[in-house]
Amino acid sequence: MGFLKEFKEFAMRGSVVDLAVGVVIGAAFGKIVTSLVDDIIMPPIGYVTGGIDFSQLKYVLKAADEAGGVAEVAITYGNFINVVIQFLIVSFCIFLVIKGINSLKRKEEAAPAAPPAPSKEEVLLTEIRDALRAKQ
Repeated sequence: MGFLKEFKEFAMRGSVVDLAVGVVIGAAFGKIVTSLVDDIIMPPIGYVTGGIDFSQLKYVLKAADEAGGVAEVAITYGNFINVVIQFLIVSFCIFLVIKGINSLKRKEEAAPAAPPAPSKEEVLLTEIRDALRAKQ
């Protein structure tokens, strides 16, 4: 029974829950980036390069033989180009998010903290000093 309790404590820690949320959001963000690259970024690049569809780029090692039932063997480097572009976009977006978070942290650190309230002894000493000045 101790094992289950220990596992529950581990699973319910804030960092584990935060990690799980991050993984789910990361998966959703990955789909958005895939769509961004495939549907928005790559078509103009293909247009500029003369209508090349990067995802269709490949180097055929062995052509397909339909009569013999042999599938084509090819290196699909176009997919690799798409994945590299997706990686660059994701890392740039993460860079911007981290940069924003760091700038917010710097603003919090740069804001001067209010001076602490004087202690009872300091208030008493100030009153004594002011009384001595008034007698002079």
